[in-house]
Amino acid sequence: MVGYAFMGATHSQAWRTAGRFFDLPLTPDMAVLCGRDAAAAQAAAAKLGWRSAETDWKQLLTREDVHLVDICTPGDTHAEIAIAALDAGKHVLCEKPLANTVDEARAMVAAADRAQARGVRSMVAFNYRRTPAVALARKLVADGRIGTVRHVRATYLQDWIVDPEFPLVWRLQKDKAGSGALGDIGAHIVDMAQFVTGDRLTGVSALTETFIKERPLPSASSGLAATGSAERGEVTVDDAALFLGRFTGGAVASFEATRFANGRKNALRLEVNGSAGSLAFDFERMNELEFFDGTDDADVAGFRRILVTEPTHPYVGVWWPPGHGLGYEHTFTHEIADLVKDIAAGVDPTPSFADGLQVQLVLDAVVRSAESGSAWQPIEEGAA
Repeated sequence: MVGYAFMGATHSQAWRTAGRFFDLPLTPDMAVLCGRDAAAAQAAAAKLGWRSAETDWKQLLTREDVHLVDICTPGDTHAEIAIAALDAGKHVLCEKPLANTVDEARAMVAAADRAQARGVRSMVAFNYRRTPAVALARKLVADGRIGTVRHVRATYLQDWIVDPEFPLVWRLQKDKAGSGALGDIGAHIVDMAQFVTGDRLTGVSALTETFIKERPLPSASSGLAATGSAERGEVTVDDAALFLGRFTGGAVASFEATRFANGRKNALRLEVNGSAGSLAFDFERMNELEFFDGTDDADVAGFRRILVTEPTHPYVGVWWPPGHGLGYEHTFTHEIADLVKDIAAGVDPTPSFADGLQVQLVLDAVVRSAESGSAWQPIEEGAA
């Protein structure tokens, strides 16, 4: 695993846990953690359960005990590490968004295609797909329970940078993160909306805004927490992104991603309205799915609350008795379990790098639309 901060900790938890609950055909062996600072990497390896530590990710490609490289670094390093690892014959799991630019994402897809011909697999880590309620929503749509999809509303609201004195961490720097709320959390709702509906976005009209133009330079940071210095630097990413879209199946959609929604901590919300019913999901109530059956008698019709904790629900059967809810970390465990099973079966995991490229194309169209005064921008071709 390359990187050991917020995402590194969640991925490590998943690698430690997956085989203890799921019956996996292969046993994950947490061989090595890689970070630039030797002492910090060694400490993280010991804490998170890795057998050894390296300071140069290129060393991972020569180690015979490494068969898969898990990339948990900022977006500016994804392409270089992933392409080198795939060309070296290592399977790759890469955090989202896939890359910082469309060109980088295309190069990663090309590397994944080369590797796939040799039986080497790759996957991009959109973990929220693996929330049981979201997987159930996808099944209900696929089974026709809400009919033809007409409307999609997706929002992802956080508030962790509302304070103008919060430091200029890497997520607020375009050269490292690629974009701000758009790529960090907007990518998740684009992927989730497309996953649940089974359709792809064909075009968007967008606007973005940066509310705080300068921030203190960071003196220390960890995960989403940081402390600042007296010096200040320019914020080079968006603080909020809003856009309208159309889907291949004819549905219309609205999306909003912001890290300035005071009081909202991790409010990822999705509502899908169809010709025969509706679905609604809120990650802050992640064990629940709201379902409206439009065929019910009007006297008793209404949204029903489904507690998605039954053993027949996606992923839930290996965990706890009904009613004993799951948490954020379980989405990553499900991700790892699916990845390991697919590698063992010789199956290409999903979402693929091509799927990651398609999301990147949507993000690129949002940026182009915002820069052109919200002009409609079609989504470029180039993904599966």
